[in-house]
Amino acid sequence: MSAARKIRLVVLISGRGSNLQAILDQAASGELPVEVAAVISNRPGVQGLERAQRAGVPTLELDHQPYADRPAFEAALIERIDQYQPDLVILAGFMRVLTAGFTEHYRGRLFNIHPSLLPKFRGLHTHERAIAAGEDEHGASIHFVTAELDGGPVIVQARVPVLSGDDPDILAARVLEQEHRLYPQAIRWFAEGRLQLMGEQVCFDGAVLEQPLRLEQDGGR
Repeated sequence: MSAARKIRLVVLISGRGSNLQAILDQAASGELPVEVAAVISNRPGVQGLERAQRAGVPTLELDHQPYADRPAFEAALIERIDQYQPDLVILAGFMRVLTAGFTEHYRGRLFNIHPSLLPKFRGLHTHERAIAAGEDEHGASIHFVTAELDGGPVIVQARVPVLSGDDPDILAARVLEQEHRLYPQAIRWFAEGRLQLMGEQVCFDGAVLEQPLRLEQDGGR
């Protein structure tokens, strides 16, 4: 394993930015070897932008609505992102479906977090769907982003029990607590040079993963 270097990170958000806050906190404390170069939101005035501004991170609002179509918006977004020369771009509650043109531009350096144990429950309303399906385990996944919605190769997952009496809000809060551990860990591994996308497979420490890594309760694997 190589020593961690400080990488440049651009974070894309659409809302409150709770995962962003976990990353900002660890970056500020020195636990996470990143410089958050910019936070970009496709929705004006969201809480995540305020979080970034309090941390002294440059922010940008790029509302998707005025653009004629998805490729036009993404071309503008790519232009803005690339001004910051990021090593890694992460989606942290960025609520836009991305085209192949965008995902290929950042292939191998674009992460997303999804609140389910992929490939289960792609898309929205994952907590409701997990309860309705009678799952006894739920969680969150970090994956490399491809043009397939929530379908890119999964890097690491954190699991939580589904308890009797859970409603979607209670389960979502339990999952979110693990998300705040999961995203910084995946970013740290990338900064350490331990993660790589080879074709359609994740390599970790030079070996192809047969199944996603699992984040244990102590933060290890």
